[in-house]
Amino acid sequence: MAKSMVLLLIMALSYFTSIANSQVKNIFLLAGQSNMSGLGGVVKNIWDGIVPPECSPNPAILKLDANLQWVKATEPLHADIDVNVTCGIGPGMPFANSLLNKTSCFGIVGLVPCAMAGNKISEWQKGTFLYNQLVMRAKASTMQEYGIIRGMLWYQGESDTMSQSDANSYKEKMQQFFTDLRNDVGIPELLIIQVALASGGKHYTEIIREAQLNPGIANVVTVDAKGLQLQKDNLHLTASSQVLLGQMMVDAFLETILTTTSSINC
Repeated sequence: MAKSMVLLLIMALSYFTSIANSQVKNIFLLAGQSNMSGLGGVVKNIWDGIVPPECSPNPAILKLDANLQWVKATEPLHADIDVNVTCGIGPGMPFANSLLNKTSCFGIVGLVPCAMAGNKISEWQKGTFLYNQLVMRAKASTMQEYGIIRGMLWYQGESDTMSQSDANSYKEKMQQFFTDLRNDVGIPELLIIQVALASGGKHYTEIIREAQLNPGIANVVTVDAKGLQLQKDNLHLTASSQVLLGQMMVDAFLETILTTTSSINC
């Protein structure tokens, strides 16, 4: 019995390794602040450990870990990237699972976590730590094995709602960030699926939302999170809301690639 179990484990490992290393990876960058890194199920800095079925591991879903290695993706997806907070459920895994469920020919999904809690849009400008890390990880994701960056999932802005000057300058900085990123990763028309805020400071949230809902830059699609359930802190999405958000982002992605020159080779 013990020998058969070992043999099965070896066969499973061999199967997973072949999937991880031999097929085209359809890569998605995940960037922003805490609602992207995911605090679903986290209360008082403790994650409840509950993984919704829509966030379950799948041999066809990989992530680029902190050591720039492709590994099997599991929740919490950002645990080794956003190390200064307790991460839980975010939109990345439900996005990947929903995408595979809706596109049977899609192949391997490669997720590149880059989000960190508590940052302003100014901290994502060209030359900053967060920006440089994002560009570095994006480039690394396509170097080891054949992969194509299909888009970036972006959820950020809560930290910019507390100050009128931050809110008023948000749109220009957002546009500059998207433009610089596209130039530096060498994808001039990189698809960006961003989230319009569900929460934030009580005074200037609507200014940020207006910028996100009307980005004024090509190939940026906005998914509106307003109305999704928040945790008791009135800031972070619940785990079930993160699942819904991931699925909404998939719908936006699929709708976009059907109406643009982007395509998926099956």
